[in-house]
Amino acid sequence: MELDKIENILEKYFQGETTIAEENQLKEYFSSSDVAQHLEQYKPMFGYFSQVKQQKSTHEILLRSKKRNAAWLSIAASVVVLLGIGTYFFVREKNAAPVAAHSELGTYDNPEEALKATQKALALLSNHVNTGIESVQYINEYEESKNKIFKQ
Repeated sequence: MELDKIENILEKYFQGETTIAEENQLKEYFSSSDVAQHLEQYKPMFGYFSQVKQQKSTHEILLRSKKRNAAWLSIAASVVVLLGIGTYFFVREKNAAPVAAHSELGTYDNPEEALKATQKALALLSNHVNTGIESVQYINEYEESKNKIFKQ
């Protein structure tokens, strides 16, 4: 009876369906001296598991310190921040130089130039206002259609 039970558990073991208790039964059975002749071939496999379980490793594992990497990372981050700040001030100073040359912005000595600049600015403003009015006309058309459909 016990042999049938061991064979069933062994079949479940190879299908990957055994519980830990059943696997322990197999280990006990194959570590004993009275193993059936046709199951003798599995004895080294289960013997290996119990043998390896008792082994202890004496090999030393060296762990590297991550503090050294963190130091380099912080130095690199500081350099990047300093370069960013330096670039910001350099670009700001470069862009600010032409503005300082024209301290009187928006004033013209020649009245004809002033008239042309004013007309250009008003034309640009008119285009934007017309675009906004067209959008409002679409909204009015939508409202009229909605009122026809829902008869409010």
